[in-house]
Amino acid sequence: MRNLFAFIYRFRAFLVFVLLEVLCVYLIVRYNTYQGAAFFNSANKYVGQVLEYQRGITDYFRLSSVNNTLARENAELRRELMQYRVQQESDSTAALDTTLYLASDTSRTAPYLLHAGRVINNSVRRMNNYLTLAIGSADGVEPGMGVISPDGVVGRVKTVSEHYATVTSVLHSQMLVSAKIKKDDTFGTIKWTGGDYRTAMLEYIPLHVHPEEGDTVVTSGFNTVFPEGIPVGTIASVEKEQDKSFYTIKVRLAVDFAQLSYVYVVENTTMYERENLEQQAGVVTDDQ
Repeated sequence: MRNLFAFIYRFRAFLVFVLLEVLCVYLIVRYNTYQGAAFFNSANKYVGQVLEYQRGITDYFRLSSVNNTLARENAELRRELMQYRVQQESDSTAALDTTLYLASDTSRTAPYLLHAGRVINNSVRRMNNYLTLAIGSADGVEPGMGVISPDGVVGRVKTVSEHYATVTSVLHSQMLVSAKIKKDDTFGTIKWTGGDYRTAMLEYIPLHVHPEEGDTVVTSGFNTVFPEGIPVGTIASVEKEQDKSFYTIKVRLAVDFAQLSYVYVVENTTMYERENLEQQAGVVTDDQ
């Protein structure tokens, strides 16, 4: 212990200098948009590699659970495919109209594309939580794209490098999701206010509607980030408070963010066309 104090005393000036340098770098990155973006982009590649190796070891011991999840998802997809084929075979040509959508016209037949990615870093206990994915620009991922899991909404892509991407989680104080109550299409906004990572608030639901516990909440489709109908959660409690124009609604999120392993990045093939049109018209979208 005496040697340690002697070492610190001997190099006290140098240590103080290093601490001040670190503090200066932190302040520059934290409070300057350009420097902060540059730091995130340059650090993504190197930090992502380390996190990927670390996550690989953890995922090895969770292969059974992951395989079960993938098996259930594949079963659901196969069920939907079978229903689609049965419906196609039972359709009559007399019911068709004069409009024909070719399979190659992806803007009409498939406006949303999914890019599968593995979660290599994740946080749930902070006020502003993020994820890191082992997928990047080389795979077609761009900032602003939505991220979902087989269970529901996860977040939105923030920064991207060639092989990695960071995602602003739904568990972020500034992340808003345009949602609606499925049974009557009453739309509001999902916002996480901290605390329990399994619950969030559904805001701006007017008093003339009648939400109930157990009602399903899904994405509204009012923006270009998420398709309509992606699960968000179920209503856990509804309170009608005095002197308020809206209900206080708590929603149990569909996604267990502590158990995320694989997610899908959602690419909207018509996003830029719609956003450009809305910008020209002066339309402002508050929800993410």
